[in-house]
Amino acid sequence: MIKVGILGGAGYTGGELIRLLLNHPNVEITFINSGSNAGNKITDVHEGLLGETDLEFTDAMPFDEVDVVFFCFGHGKSEAFLKEHSIPEHVKIIDLAQDFRIAAPTHDYVYGLPEIHKSQIQSCQHLANPGCFATCIQLGLLPLAKAGLLTHDVSVNAITGSTGAGQKPGSTTHFSWRNNNLSIYKVFNHQHLHEICQSLNELAPADKGDACRAINPLLPKEEQCGGYTVDFIPYRGDFPRGIFCTEVVTFDGEEGSATNPSAEQLAALYKDFYKDAAFTHYIDKSLDLKQVVNTNKALVHIDKFGNKAVITSMIDNLLKGAVGQAVQNMNLMFGLDERTGLRLKAAAF
Repeated sequence: MIKVGILGGAGYTGGELIRLLLNHPNVEITFINSGSNAGNKITDVHEGLLGETDLEFTDAMPFDEVDVVFFCFGHGKSEAFLKEHSIPEHVKIIDLAQDFRIAAPTHDYVYGLPEIHKSQIQSCQHLANPGCFATCIQLGLLPLAKAGLLTHDVSVNAITGSTGAGQKPGSTTHFSWRNNNLSIYKVFNHQHLHEICQSLNELAPADKGDACRAINPLLPKEEQCGGYTVDFIPYRGDFPRGIFCTEVVTFDGEEGSATNPSAEQLAALYKDFYKDAAFTHYIDKSLDLKQVVNTNKALVHIDKFGNKAVITSMIDNLLKGAVGQAVQNMNLMFGLDERTGLRLKAAAF
């Protein structure tokens, strides 16, 4: 059995992670840490787990008793935590924050997108779980990046459920504001853009160099570089779960040429790219969000209009966009089938 510790278990991601791991056949939860809830039952906070567990939160962190620890902290807290606490070298770390997603010589964290980093994940000790928007947007664009077909600025619109903002109430997250409402935020400068461009550049053909830049042209010249931008407008949706994304790309040349593939050629490109992916599937018809909610699936579709294409991609932000992908990565890190404990079904209607 894989013995698991969870830090920051009182939030939405913590609750979803506990739900998954309670039903995972190869996992034993050793501790769930929450300083503010120590001594309280898990079900006092995560009432959806009533009848499923008698576990309690603890302020203890017995790292020597676990094989892996999940960091369910807010962004910026993981790096600070590791400066103040020592975790044994044999204990694997899966960090759900953004602290280690960008490769740097100062850390050894592998970026945990299984569709492109499966072999690295299988052998890593420390893993940075991708962001929710980043996962959804990348899965829509990666096949085009690898084929060298991203040469113009990409326009991205994506709408996310309210759980993406976390459990702590805020002025733009409480029900009376969010319900029957729609708004945009962090236009062109969302923090996930940097990890998106990191992956797109990694897959681009060698002669393309670092084609994608995360910095928008509206920012100062010294913060820009060559290539194309991903112009991302995030939306706050009035639903709790899911991300629905559309991406508009422009091609060059005649229809059906190497630089402007036909609709059939693009569909074949996506199907081939994801043929071995456990949870990402190319679908030949238009998508709707309910097909992925409460699952670890990512669904992708592409439509062609002359020299432009519209890619639709969607995920559940708490599952494939967070803890579902984290458990998928844990399975790979411990030599299990990556689908273990994640065969979740979408609602029938």
